[in-house]
Amino acid sequence: MPHFPKPAEGSWTEHWPELGTAPVDYTDSYDPQFFEDERNAIFKRTWLNVGRVEKLPRKGSYFTKELPSAGPGTSLIIVKGNDGEIRAFHNVCRHRGNKLVWNDFPGEEVAGSCKQFTCKYHAWRYSLEGDLTFVQQEDEFFDLDKQNFGLKYVRCEIWQGFIFINLDDDAQPLDEYLGPLAKGIEGYPFDQMTEVYSYKAEIGSNWKLFIDAFAEFYHAPILHMKQATKDEAEKLAGYGYEALHYDIQSPHSMISSWGGMAPPKDLNMVKPIERVLRSGLFGPWDRPDIAGLADDELPEGINPGKYPVWGQDSWEFFPNMTLLIWAPGWYLTYHYWPTAPDRHIFEANLYFVPPKNVRERLAHELAAVTFKEYALQDANTLEATQTMIGTRAVTDFPLCDQEILLRHLHKTVGDYVKEYRDGAAAN
Repeated sequence: MPHFPKPAEGSWTEHWPELGTAPVDYTDSYDPQFFEDERNAIFKRTWLNVGRVEKLPRKGSYFTKELPSAGPGTSLIIVKGNDGEIRAFHNVCRHRGNKLVWNDFPGEEVAGSCKQFTCKYHAWRYSLEGDLTFVQQEDEFFDLDKQNFGLKYVRCEIWQGFIFINLDDDAQPLDEYLGPLAKGIEGYPFDQMTEVYSYKAEIGSNWKLFIDAFAEFYHAPILHMKQATKDEAEKLAGYGYEALHYDIQSPHSMISSWGGMAPPKDLNMVKPIERVLRSGLFGPWDRPDIAGLADDELPEGINPGKYPVWGQDSWEFFPNMTLLIWAPGWYLTYHYWPTAPDRHIFEANLYFVPPKNVRERLAHELAAVTFKEYALQDANTLEATQTMIGTRAVTDFPLCDQEILLRHLHKTVGDYVKEYRDGAAAN
C-alpha cells in the first residue's frame, strides 16, 4: 500500500498549537460527575442530528427520537406538518405528562403517519403543528385556554436534508454552528442516496471512546489486518498508515484518507464474492450514474488535498455525528448517544443510490455486511479500554500525530464542561 509522508512543513499537530502535545487525561471518559455536567453542557445545548428528511416523506409523517443523552426519559416527536414544514416537540402530553406517541413499549422509538396526535390516557388531541385541538370534557376544567397548552416546541433546522434539533432556545443558528467544514460539502447529492441499511447496538464504553476509534487510522494495519491477504497484511503492519489530510474548525473536525480497494488493482487481493459483486468494505466499485459524483462536480470541501488516490472523507460534527463520504459514490453516518459514563447507544446508517438490478442490490448488501464486520472489530476493544481506564491506575495517555482529532475532541469536551461549570458557579 502507498505510504503518505507528513506535510513538508512538519507534523499535523503543530498547526493547532492550542491542543498541545502532552498526554491526554481520560478522566472525562469514566467520571460520573463529569458525565452529568457533559449532559448539561453539551447535549442540552448543541445541535444534534436526529435523522434525514426522507424519513418524513409526506404530510403527517412522523418519528420519535429517544434522547437519554440529554437526560433520562427525554423523548421527541419529529413531524412534517400540513404546511410541509418539519417540526420537533417534546413527546409529552400537556395534561398529566403521559408520553404522547408510543406503541407497545414506551421506551421504543416509533414511526408512522397520522392526521393528529391523541394521548392514550385521556384523549387530548394535538395537530401536526403542535396545537391543542381537543380536550375531553373541556367544560370541567377551570379557565382552560387551549392556546396555552400546545406541545412544547423544540428548535429544529435542516442542513442538506439532515434534521437537527437543539434543546437550547438561545443557541446560534444551525448554519453558523456547522461552519465552514459543512459549507464545503454542500451540494453533494445526499438526497439521491435513499436506500438505507441501519445498525444499532448498546456499547459498553463511554461515547468518546468510539469516536476515538473512528477518528484515526493508526490502528488499521493492526486491528484490521485479518481482512487483508497475508502479503497485504504484512505490508500494512510494516509501513503503517498515514491519512492524506486533517482539518479542524472547532468544534468540528475532519480526516481525509486514501482510496483502498475500490476497485483493487489486483483482483486476487479480494474474496471471490467481492469480485463477482464488485463490492466490499469500501462500497460498490462502480460509481452510480447520477449528477454530482464526477470528480469535477464534487464540492470543494471533499478531498480537500485533491489527491488522486483519495477514497474517503470523514467529518466529526460535534458532539456525536460522524459523516463519511466514499469516493465510489455512497456515504454513511455514525451517531453516539451516551446513556451512562461507561455506556452508549451506537447507530450506523449506510446510504446508497437505489439499485437498478439485482447485482447492484447485492453489492449494497455485501458492503453493509462487510462494514458491520469492521465495526465489530473496532467495537471489540472498547469494553476492555473502558474497564482499564475505569480502574484509574493510569489516567494520562500519550497520543501520536495521527491522533490529533482525538486530542481535539477531548479538549473540546473539556472546554464545554469548564464553561458550564464556571457559569454554574458564577450564578
